[in-house]
Amino acid sequence: MFNDGRSKKVIFIAHCLLNQNAISDGTAVYPAAFKDIIDFFLNADISIVQMPCPEFCCLGLDRGNIHGADSPVVAENTRIRSAMKNDSTNMKLSRLADYVVQQIIEYKKYGFEIIGIIGANRSPNCGVETTSDNNAEINGMGLFVEKIVNQLLQENMSVPMIGIKGTDNIQEKLHQLVNREL
Repeated sequence: MFNDGRSKKVIFIAHCLLNQNAISDGTAVYPAAFKDIIDFFLNADISIVQMPCPEFCCLGLDRGNIHGADSPVVAENTRIRSAMKNDSTNMKLSRLADYVVQQIIEYKKYGFEIIGIIGANRSPNCGVETTSDNNAEINGMGLFVEKIVNQLLQENMSVPMIGIKGTDNIQEKLHQLVNREL
């Protein structure tokens, strides 16, 4: 394992922040990725772990509605949230959360500092401070992030988290997370 004396650090990031093509509803902010986020962490020598996209993995790229982009974002997000609660989909969602938590545990076991988890606010699954339900953006966590938090609690672990939207001052939020000013 590479180690030149520097501390080993990793950040876990919502899939769509690194791959805007995973977004089905036409709300992608950038053509490919939030490049500022990537640059910020690479310039700080912090490795990036891309979490799986729960919606893509459980519902497919169109999220089960090829006309989803024609609906208001929060209405489509509410439909997606509801679809993710179906028994078989919810079971897949739990396995994806297990996968992320297992990675966090493994990194910690080998001395890595987990800088945090960055979600996508307003998302029905990856929202941290806000999510979508009842055709509105509301305070609260998305289903996937909530499962990750609950599984971390079962492991007696806590990881700092922030949610990001394209309208945020992203640099400020990233600095707060890295400097633990949350």
